[in-house]
Amino acid sequence: MTRTKSRIHPAWFVAFAAFVALVGAAGFRATPSVLIEPLHEEFGWSTATISAAVSINLLLYGLTAPFAAALMERLGMRKVVTGALVLVAAGSGLTVFMTASWQLLLCWGVLVGLGTGSMALAFVATVTARWFVRHRGLVSGILTAAGAAGQLVFLPLLAALATNDGWRTASLVVAFAALAVVPITLMFLRDHPSEIGTTAYGATEPAEAPPHSSGAARRALQVLGQAAKTPTFWLLAGGFAICGASTNGLVGTHFVPAAHEHGMPATTAASLLALVGIFDVAGTIASGWFTDRVNPRILLGVYYFLRGGSLILLPQLFAPTTEPPMWAFIIFYGLDWVATVPPTVALAREHFGLSGPIVFGWVFASHQVGASIAAVGAGLIHDHAGSYDLAWYISGGLCALAAVMSLVIPSVRATAEPRNMPLTRHA
Repeated sequence: MTRTKSRIHPAWFVAFAAFVALVGAAGFRATPSVLIEPLHEEFGWSTATISAAVSINLLLYGLTAPFAAALMERLGMRKVVTGALVLVAAGSGLTVFMTASWQLLLCWGVLVGLGTGSMALAFVATVTARWFVRHRGLVSGILTAAGAAGQLVFLPLLAALATNDGWRTASLVVAFAALAVVPITLMFLRDHPSEIGTTAYGATEPAEAPPHSSGAARRALQVLGQAAKTPTFWLLAGGFAICGASTNGLVGTHFVPAAHEHGMPATTAASLLALVGIFDVAGTIASGWFTDRVNPRILLGVYYFLRGGSLILLPQLFAPTTEPPMWAFIIFYGLDWVATVPPTVALAREHFGLSGPIVFGWVFASHQVGASIAAVGAGLIHDHAGSYDLAWYISGGLCALAAVMSLVIPSVRATAEPRNMPLTRHA
């Protein structure tokens, strides 16, 4: 029996709080892309040096995710997300005092990376697994789209602030924005339906609350050890590593400076990247809807193949002004940007059952490993070749490989993989 008299199911309030936190996390994480040029001009740091901070950020953003998912089983989502927001605020705020490149690595790389990683897409898998039965795929799409919304909200503003008022002002805005999300998290985010005497949305019976283990790290590593014995895990992780390399690592980090090199103002390029976010919202929500109805393996194969083709064409589209072909790329790439997440979450849940959120956390970690390699790799390619062209071509070819990997993932009926990996309980 529920304790609330509201006609709106509590799951939707939880989803709202998660959406706001995810919007913030995406905006905070995307900020370094508009700081590359200002930091280079003030400190003289190379593109590769600044990209290294972005690389650490992306790497920790992914590697933190499975441990954060396990920690949410122990401490609850609300405490973990609140602590993450404080970390982001500290990391961004402290950058205004930095004088050396290692401090950039510490603040934007380590602190912001750990904070945003605790609000990564494994958080989406946890929220949807606990609070939704009906419309689970659709809600996964909506929450994933929060990442696009974060870019939409923050990137143009931060680019304008960095250009007109300096990069320090942009960093302080991020810090204050992170702290502003804390009250919303404390007010609306709840850890499990049983906490307020209700059931998940669409559930006919109460679900068992997750175990409160004594070791989140041990739990995360145990799940990894079990999942790593299956081919599905490696196919998902490999494809998602390429996904990260072709989105956050390459386009998210280097699109603005690449466009600027072809004569496009940085603010215009940042606005285009934010526009990707607009179409990403639509594309990801649609992907969630499709995931409830279409084989997710087929969806992933199509998404990766089309993305690869668009990246191979991109070097010919850069120009001082935004021409129709570039508009077409922005719209198409936006629709495809993280449309891969809902079917990947679905496959993790389908193959690994109750451990699906933590397994997806590890798969997402591979996403960020790929993003990290691409972020610093593209910077090195640029420094040695004088352009980003080779980086776009390599990424396009890798996307074709990811399409093949997705299509050969076995179905649950055709595999002996453990669908419900044990929820190891600790005293």
